[in-house]
Amino acid sequence: MKWITRERPKIDRIACPWLIRRFIEPQAEIIYVPEAQVKTQAEALGAIPFDIAGVEFTHYENRSTFDYFLQKYDLKDPALHIMAPIIRGADTDDHSAASQASGLWAIAAGMAFNIKDDHELLEKGMMIYDALYSWAKHLRHEKHTQNASENLLLQVFKDHLKKQKGKRSPAWVTELGALIQDHIDTNLALSLKEISEGLDLNPAYLSREFSKHFDDLSFGEYIRKLRIDKAIQLLETSDSTLSEIAYLTGFSDQSHFTRIFKKFTGKNPSIYRKNVLKSKENTKG
Repeated sequence: MKWITRERPKIDRIACPWLIRRFIEPQAEIIYVPEAQVKTQAEALGAIPFDIAGVEFTHYENRSTFDYFLQKYDLKDPALHIMAPIIRGADTDDHSAASQASGLWAIAAGMAFNIKDDHELLEKGMMIYDALYSWAKHLRHEKHTQNASENLLLQVFKDHLKKQKGKRSPAWVTELGALIQDHIDTNLALSLKEISEGLDLNPAYLSREFSKHFDDLSFGEYIRKLRIDKAIQLLETSDSTLSEIAYLTGFSDQSHFTRIFKKFTGKNPSIYRKNVLKSKENTKG
């Protein structure tokens, strides 16, 4: 099977060949030619044209060619559908479609600038999309900073920090507490590196000292606790949907929010909200 498209690929014209070779036809031949030659060369070579106007495999409304491939071949792998808005956002310059879209565009543009041979660019791009697929399938909820700080705090300093209970807190603790709360209230991401720079503290020192001043919790645990506290407040006082609450409290999606909420409270958020409403009705009665 031969597929042909415009030369100098960046997003769709690498993402689609990756999809073809990984999920449709492993031995597919990908051909790049000047745009004006795509249709005539497609006919001469018996190749299927894609990602140009006036052919079947192309953009439709706000959807990318990658979206059309998923629909055409009925590809249901959830990881591919996580990748789709990232690719769509990067390819259409709508970086609001997914937070990773601008990063994918930056990488693709840089690769196209550095690599002048289209087929070499495709081969290097295959590695990028293999990595993106692995992230979408296995690593989407992993955080870079969280694991390192939690392991450091829980494994190395747990016994030491317990001995420090009752001692007067240094001035930076109050400032840090306010800083964290501000970020939780505004739903902004926060890392140990960022707050250590803001407080003019060494990141390793802050990581070591954090839990002794914040309920014996690591940085990641404490942030999640505050997010759950905020979620409880929203469940009790607002009409926001669970998806909206997940967004407002900084979780990646509703399923992630539900899993963490249940871990902290022992109940699904929907059940928690029903119990709150029932309790209010009983109080009124």
